[in-house]
Amino acid sequence: MRRIIQFSTGNVGVHALRSIIERPDLELAGVHASSAGKTGRDAAELCGLPAPTGVTATDDIEALVALDADCVVYTSQAETRPTAAIDEISRFLRAGTNVVGTSFVWLVAPEQADGWLREPLAAACADGESTLYINGIDPGFSGDTLVFTALSLAARATAVTVQEIFDYGTYDDAEFTGVSFGFGTRPDHTPIMFSPGVLSSMWGAQVRSLAVDLGIELDEVRERHEKWVTPEPIDCTMMRVEPGHVAAVKFGVDGLRGGHPVITMEHVNRLTAAAAPEWPFPPDGHPGVHRVVIDGSPGIEINTHVGTSGIDHNQGGVIATAARAVNAIEAVCRAPSGLLAAGDLRATDHVRGVMW
Repeated sequence: MRRIIQFSTGNVGVHALRSIIERPDLELAGVHASSAGKTGRDAAELCGLPAPTGVTATDDIEALVALDADCVVYTSQAETRPTAAIDEISRFLRAGTNVVGTSFVWLVAPEQADGWLREPLAAACADGESTLYINGIDPGFSGDTLVFTALSLAARATAVTVQEIFDYGTYDDAEFTGVSFGFGTRPDHTPIMFSPGVLSSMWGAQVRSLAVDLGIELDEVRERHEKWVTPEPIDCTMMRVEPGHVAAVKFGVDGLRGGHPVITMEHVNRLTAAAAPEWPFPPDGHPGVHRVVIDGSPGIEINTHVGTSGIDHNQGGVIATAARAVNAIEAVCRAPSGLLAAGDLRATDHVRGVMW
C-alpha cells in the first residue's frame, strides 16, 4: 500500500484525487489546496465522493512534506509559475518523496528540457534519492507511447505525424486553456502559446526525443501556427466568442530533414464543430482524437478516443491525463532516483492497479 499526497484539486487534480481514494492499492495521506474555499474540507467532498476520508486539505506544504509519503501527485499549474512550482516539487524530492505529475510538460522528455528546469529538479532528486516523472496525454502518451506502437508495425517510415484534433467547446477552462490558446481574442493578439519558442520548447522536445530514438538527425525543428476567426457568435462552455475573434487554432512543430518534415507534432483545436470547417476533423464523427499516422510501408494510422463510455470527451481527456500519472506511481516508487521519461518505463508500468 503506497501512501500518496495529492497536490492541487483543479481540472486534472480532482480526478487524480478521486482515483487515489478509490483505488485499493493506494492510501491518501494528504491533500494540498491553495484556495481558502478548499482548505479544511474533506478530500472526498472536494472530488464528489460520498464517504469522508478523514483527510482534510491544507495549504501547509511543510506539514505535507513531514508526512513522509511514498509519492506526491503534482497537478498544480506550473507553466505560468515555474519558480514557485520548482520550489514546491523540490521540497518533496529533497525529503525523499517521489513525485509524479502532469504539469511542467517540458519534462515529458526530460533529456531535452532546458537546464533552468531540469538541473534544480535533478539535484533535488539526487539529494533525496527520489524520482520525478511528468506525463500526460498530449504532450505525453500520444508522442511517447502511441507513436512507438505504430512505428513497431512499420517496415520503413518516411514520415511520422502525431496529432490532437479536439473540440474544446465543452471544456470549462477559459482561464488557462482559453487564454493560452488565444480563444476569444482578436487575431492580432499573440497568446503565450504562440510566443516565439514556446511551441518548440513544449512539443519540440518530443520531436527531438523521437528523432534520437529513431536514430536520425534533424536539420531543423520549426514551429508554426494558424488562427481561425469566426464570422458569427459562438457560444459554448469554454466561452462566448464574438464575430471577428479567434475560435480555432492549428499549430505544430516539425522536425525537418532534407527540407521535408519527417516528424510532426500537431494540434487542431476548435470551439464547437462550427469553427474552422475546412480544417481536419476526427474520424467517424468523434469530437476528439489523439492519433499517429506513419507514412511509408505499409502505412499506418492509429486513432485513440477518450470518453467512449458516455463521458464528455474533454472530461475524458483530463481523467486520462490524471490516470497517466497515478497509474505510474508504483513504477516510479521502485525506479532509480532521477528524472524519468516514458521510455524509461515498461509499457506495463502504466497499467498496474487499473483493474480491481
